[in-house]
Amino acid sequence: MTDQPSAATPMNAAAIPLNRVSASTPINTATNIKPNGGSSKSILSVDLGRTSTKTSVSREPGNVVFIPANVKQMSMEEVRGGIFEARATDPLMDLWMEYQGSGFAIGQLAADFGANLGVGKSKVEDALAKVLACAGYFKLKDEISIVLGLPFLSLEQFEKEKAQITSQLTGPHIMNFRGETVSLNINKVWVMPEGYGSLLWCEAQPKKSASSPDFTKVSAAIVDIGHQTIDLLMVDNFRFARGASKSEDFGMSKFYEMVAKEIEGADSQSLALISAVNKPKGERFYRPKGSSKPANLDDFLPNLIEMFSRDICSRVLAWLPERVTDVIITGGGGEFFWEDVQRLLKDAKINAHLAAPSRQANALGQYIYGEAQLSAVRAARS
Repeated sequence: MTDQPSAATPMNAAAIPLNRVSASTPINTATNIKPNGGSSKSILSVDLGRTSTKTSVSREPGNVVFIPANVKQMSMEEVRGGIFEARATDPLMDLWMEYQGSGFAIGQLAADFGANLGVGKSKVEDALAKVLACAGYFKLKDEISIVLGLPFLSLEQFEKEKAQITSQLTGPHIMNFRGETVSLNINKVWVMPEGYGSLLWCEAQPKKSASSPDFTKVSAAIVDIGHQTIDLLMVDNFRFARGASKSEDFGMSKFYEMVAKEIEGADSQSLALISAVNKPKGERFYRPKGSSKPANLDDFLPNLIEMFSRDICSRVLAWLPERVTDVIITGGGGEFFWEDVQRLLKDAKINAHLAAPSRQANALGQYIYGEAQLSAVRAARS
């Protein structure tokens, strides 16, 4: 794959195609992408979140689809059990497929069969099943390109996992998706450090005020507070500073563990618990399986949020390079802890910006990257 970014500098190439094609293809101008596939223009962006996979085939925030991250490998007989149901059933509640002799339940269906979120596992595990399920959901077929992100735990591990996931995904795939045969040929795979998509998304937005920074001209940091990791990326004038960037094995999963300890019988990987935590104040009730009464999370959540926010900020400030002037906060945790994190960073005289919408920003920015890469390839051929 000769037109992929250099392995040694995984994202330094990002700024080149984005800037090169800006005159003919403005970054805010949507390219006509056929959601049903059938051409090399089909781009699938997949943000492999540990709570949910965020996936998109456009740059419209409202079109980003959330699929719970649970995956369960089963026998083909077990996974075919829902084939009798009417096709009108919500596919997000009943995602299953057969691939290379195995059955896979994905999302809520996998959770119903007892699969957890896989906290602690490498995101390369189950990535193939998740990506194929996303392609099946969007009815993609034939030639497609994939853009996704992986944690930047170290340059060595990132490059190793990047090679693994690229090898898994590239090439032809035939699956039976919810009873229908689907043929795909993944001809391009782009992998970026988790969180970088949010920078691309933020830079693509119209500047709301004179104080809004031009992220291509400043030293900025991206803090992506995810479920499994907190990704701390340093970017100088859109150059990914791989030597100053890292991901830490510390994220929302630790917070959910703190919440679960306050409730007898609670499971920190329960989708119901996670949903309850993220509801508005006054609506945060969670009843563990077997319990006769739901717990009111508002009784203890504010104290936990303040405590965890301080922990996040201490980690961010301990890492933050001195030259950074602006920080983009993103991810589900970024949105959840924004109020407290913003205040604490302001005390340190750091300009904080919340990616909006923060849970979708990585998937949207990754899609924009795919658009720019394909535009650059087409421009080079013309």
